[in-house]
Amino acid sequence: MGRMLFGPEEGEQVYQALYRKYRPQTFDEVVGQSGVTQTLKAQLAAGRLSHAYLFTGSRGTGKTSCAKILAKAVNCEHPEGGNPCNRCAACRSIDSGSCMDVLEIDAASNNGVDNVRSLRDDAIYPPAEVKMRVYIIDEVHMLSISAFNALLKLIEEPPAHLLFILATTELHKVPATILSRCQRFSFRRLTPEDIGARINECAYREGIEIDPQAIAILSRLADGAMRDGMSLLDQCAGASQGKITAESIYSCLGLAGQQRSAEMLGCVAAGDKAKLLDTFAALYASGKDLGAMLGELTALCRDLLIMKTARESAGSLISGVCDPAILQSLAPQFTAEQLLRMTALLQDTASGFNRSANRRIDAELCLLRLCDERLDADARSILARLSKLEAQIGSGVRVVPPAQAPAPVIEPKAEPEPPVEESPVPESEPPAPDADFWNRLCDVLRPQLSMRDQWLFSPASRGKVSGALDSGSLIITVADAFTKGMAEKLQEPISRTAAQLLGRPVRVRFAVRGEEASADGFDQLKMLGQTYPDIVHIQD
Repeated sequence: MGRMLFGPEEGEQVYQALYRKYRPQTFDEVVGQSGVTQTLKAQLAAGRLSHAYLFTGSRGTGKTSCAKILAKAVNCEHPEGGNPCNRCAACRSIDSGSCMDVLEIDAASNNGVDNVRSLRDDAIYPPAEVKMRVYIIDEVHMLSISAFNALLKLIEEPPAHLLFILATTELHKVPATILSRCQRFSFRRLTPEDIGARINECAYREGIEIDPQAIAILSRLADGAMRDGMSLLDQCAGASQGKITAESIYSCLGLAGQQRSAEMLGCVAAGDKAKLLDTFAALYASGKDLGAMLGELTALCRDLLIMKTARESAGSLISGVCDPAILQSLAPQFTAEQLLRMTALLQDTASGFNRSANRRIDAELCLLRLCDERLDADARSILARLSKLEAQIGSGVRVVPPAQAPAPVIEPKAEPEPPVEESPVPESEPPAPDADFWNRLCDVLRPQLSMRDQWLFSPASRGKVSGALDSGSLIITVADAFTKGMAEKLQEPISRTAAQLLGRPVRVRFAVRGEEASADGFDQLKMLGQTYPDIVHIQD
């Protein structure tokens, strides 16, 4: 007889997933559910067991593990303070899955009324191997209404030898008639600290070398589910050639990482579209998952929003996807309205990936819209733009529009005139001395100023700012009081540069063409809207 082509050879041990290998065997080994385990141990010790239990909670929190431990504990020949001994014949039989009296049923694939009727017919027979027959029905909410009705009478008045343990992740789908006949135990999400401690213990026992930072990342990614954390450890241990580090986790799971995610948000805050798209393209080329990238940005925006709106309890509410120092550096660059818009936009884009023809284009458009609120005309985008302007004005920062090239002036065609022979007209006239000096002053002064102030002395501002020499003084004429306030802050570098060009001290004075306007409070924001209507619109 030939050897099997597939499967382990004789004597070879089959690899077992870590979450199965290190599944808790007693109530004391269950992590983070002391309220549940202590109550069950007390009932077992006092002999006050119910005939039906309902375990509810999110995935990976220990519902099925506790159900199997309870099935062993009620049948154990030598219980130890409510815990099974795991040494007797009954415990070993249940652990190996060979006990015919302890049945684990998947309601997702056995959800019909015929399946429940078959179960009800078998339930009347006493157990053959152990003291009690135990039915563990996982994902019980998947049963049909008729199946629930068929199960109802049996759960209400079961035989003395029968114990039901129901488990579900969606409690609202279980009928009230079933809930009222069971003792309900709620399993809470596990904290990152609990998951991290268990990951560290299992890694040590398996001889897996892992960084503390990597443990923290895996415990955060598990999102409160121990099974998810153990599965991620298993996956990263198989992919890593040596020590598990933060970078190896990001590479294995297709994540951008907190540094790159923070770098992308920094580009959004600065409005640097080119760098933002370059960073995204590099991550995409390296194989990063688009959904995971947007998910990391969403979590980061969510944490920043909580820091803005709930400062007192931010420490317990933030997800921990990013280092607190990075969050502190990013928070002042955004307003709450901006973060609310960004979070909603990222979620909408990620939710549309399933029906998208090209995910990359969707992600790039999302990033561009994050970077420039003017690309969206909805109310949320306008509110974000106004909140940003209010924050800048409130902090004393002068807001100027981006530099734009002046519109070309189209001269009307003139009628041809007869040539004049007396004095030919020169091809071009030299510029006026004042205009020539002002242009040279602007060219020398601009590199000394910040990007925010350079606009005043750029070609785009020629219609609003001009300068002329008058009896040893430089008179700078501006279009309005708001622009005058910006220019007056630069009096010292203007005077110094003008003196260098002329070789003598120069007094700098400022004047406003027409009537001056107030530059305080709402009037300043209103004047800004009148001067630069393409940026902000104010309604009286």
